[in-house]
Amino acid sequence: MNKHELEGKWNQAKGKVKEKWGKLTEDDLKVIDGKSDQLVGRLQERYGYSKEQAERECEHFCGSL
Repeated sequence: MNKHELEGKWNQAKGKVKEKWGKLTEDDLKVIDGKSDQLVGRLQERYGYSKEQAERECEHFCGSL
């Protein structure tokens, strides 16, 4: 699944996002709403990741769906 497909399949994917990154709240998931740039930002905020690390995590996650 690429970043664009994440938007289209967000309702299916958000449960897996919550499993992988348990620090993300329901409010975070609403803000992210399938947008990979929002996911990257929230990962930086909640986990203290650098932008590059958050982007890698996001890409790896999208590739695993």
